[in-house]
Amino acid sequence: MPSLYVITGPAGAGKSTVSKKIAEASARSALIEGDDLYGQIVGGYVDPWKEGNYLDTFWRLSLSSIRVYLEDGFDVVFNYIISPQQLDMIKAEFKDTKIRFAVLMMDEKTVLERDSRRPEEYQMKERCIVLLNEFKEHHYKGDHILDTSDLTVEETVSRIMEDPGFVVEG
Repeated sequence: MPSLYVITGPAGAGKSTVSKKIAEASARSALIEGDDLYGQIVGGYVDPWKEGNYLDTFWRLSLSSIRVYLEDGFDVVFNYIISPQQLDMIKAEFKDTKIRFAVLMMDEKTVLERDSRRPEEYQMKERCIVLLNEFKEHHYKGDHILDTSDLTVEETVSRIMEDPGFVVEG
């Protein structure tokens, strides 16, 4: 039975890098980048954190895409900025699927340093700190939080894929 990996964290946390490595480690996998799905909206685009956004459409598309890949036998790696309520929605939708969930966290210095390595048009700058603080306030279960400040990408991937603490119950 295929698995679903849900990777979240603030901008600059390494969600895309870690997700790609997890997908590459599976013999049959699909990588769904939430930012890419949301970015398909062109005419009338509104940033997802602003009023008038298209998050309802985004979530319908995301859940549908995840479902199709899982039904066709693919492990799915999905990453996006996910609240505990959205995680509950994912768990309810895929209650018969093994879900591994990780919140990538780090200190302020590390998130800003990582963000600065992105191309200028993708840098979030101070928004990284805002999101980091929001994630701290979400009160995720401690065993799903992974401080990556001093971990390599490979160490991060290994922990998410092997540590039973990252499995969530549907």
